[in-house]
Amino acid sequence: MAAIAMTKDLKIIMERLTPLFKRKRNTRYWISLVNQTYTPAFNFFFNIQPKDQRQRSIPLHSLHGYDLAQLEAFLGLLRKQTQLTIEFVGFEDMRWPQTNRIIQRRARLDE
Repeated sequence: MAAIAMTKDLKIIMERLTPLFKRKRNTRYWISLVNQTYTPAFNFFFNIQPKDQRQRSIPLHSLHGYDLAQLEAFLGLLRKQTQLTIEFVGFEDMRWPQTNRIIQRRARLDE
């Protein structure tokens, strides 16, 4: 059952992300994954930053009630679909359950 929910969530993210990814020159694209500390949710944002311009952050989707093991599996599926960098926010001092690797090395300066 969890695999079906993951594929639905992945489909939603890809349907929203694909039209936004224009592949323009001198433009940075990446995904931010934010650990929502007040509610048990993980929020995905698509970020666009043309050279010498402000960054735009567009909400893509939220995963509710997921634990880190399910999130780790979900990110494996997402990485197969896109080559974009994934930035982690709010995961300080946390490790992936399967690999025991640190999720986020350090806090961002603008937090």
